[in-house]
Amino acid sequence: MPVISDKGRQMPESPIRKLVPYAEEAKKNGRKVYHLNIGQPDIKTPKVALDAVKNNNLEILEYARSEGSEQYREKIAAYYNSKGMDVSGKDIIVTTGGSEALLFALGTVADYGDEIIIPEPFYANYNGFATASGVKVVPVVSSIENNFALPPIEAFEKLISPKTRAILICNPGNPTGYLYSEEEIRKLADLVKKHNLFLLADEVYREFAYDDVEHYSIMREEGIEEHAIMIDSVSKRYSMCGARIGCLVSRNREVITTVLKFAQARLSSPTYAQIASEAALETPQSYFDEVSKEYVSRRNLLVSELEKIDGVRVAKPKGAFYCIAELPVKNTDDFARWLLESFEVNNETVMVAPAAGFYSTPGMGTNQVRIAYVLKKEDLITAVNILKEALKVYPDN
Repeated sequence: MPVISDKGRQMPESPIRKLVPYAEEAKKNGRKVYHLNIGQPDIKTPKVALDAVKNNNLEILEYARSEGSEQYREKIAAYYNSKGMDVSGKDIIVTTGGSEALLFALGTVADYGDEIIIPEPFYANYNGFATASGVKVVPVVSSIENNFALPPIEAFEKLISPKTRAILICNPGNPTGYLYSEEEIRKLADLVKKHNLFLLADEVYREFAYDDVEHYSIMREEGIEEHAIMIDSVSKRYSMCGARIGCLVSRNREVITTVLKFAQARLSSPTYAQIASEAALETPQSYFDEVSKEYVSRRNLLVSELEKIDGVRVAKPKGAFYCIAELPVKNTDDFARWLLESFEVNNETVMVAPAAGFYSTPGMGTNQVRIAYVLKKEDLITAVNILKEALKVYPDN
């Protein structure tokens, strides 16, 4: 039998998607499943984006430019400038989702065997992207005790080696919902300048910043123009996960030139999706105000209800639409599977994402879950009640 590559064997399973077969089986057996496991917003996509595709009269669906259309990139740049970032269209490469932007970034800044430092827990696919790129993830642990704030800079500095090429953050964070402050970003900026590293920031949840706290982008920080690489996407901002359009932004010309070569190798991002994404930039601010208000309400409700359950500890998120909850169980992988296979309340159950998959340090997060509050409030109440009842009878407690 032909042999599968080591890289293929080492690719991690998604902690978000690996339980899908169990959920599908539960549904086949007639049970309703409340999905708290995946960041698929239930907010409607802006009509202006959908109409741009519906009303388009293209006669030939041609390739787009590898870097994205000039018109679209200029409009993205205008959006960034409205957020206080000095960015032009030439600083942007349009990608097939933020995922491709991350892959291109790792391919640009690191060679096989090089290292990137990431505060954990982190978006699970960072492990997959690193494995696919032959790059080693070096985790620096953040803690639920302080809401997953940025670890001390000294903790980062201890991990820097001759193979270190970059620090990667997600701001606001998936899976923690933590929003880095301007002071924390500035500390990271000073660190990458001191050690001549890249600072990669996944900022796809930028619009989801709560409690009157403003998101501070690395692209606003002066003096790190050659170090800063920002990852972005339309998926969450406009509830357009299926469009698969993102971008990579940097004022480092060598970075952009190199990323473009990766983009040329895959030809181009989808034309219709770029049309929809360009139109989405016309979405009025009122849309984001309403969405933010809704998510704050959901967050407050979810955290409040979770805190009522004995033995549960939850970090209060400042952004995005996730939180990490610590449960009184030994292994949330087993618990999540048990919920789908063996438990129900009124023929209903819940699906959560075990948090161990958001860590790269073995043994971390085994009693934690990530919960996405992307359901309407009455469904969140029902889902948390099911979780509460499940914890009362779970046999491994």
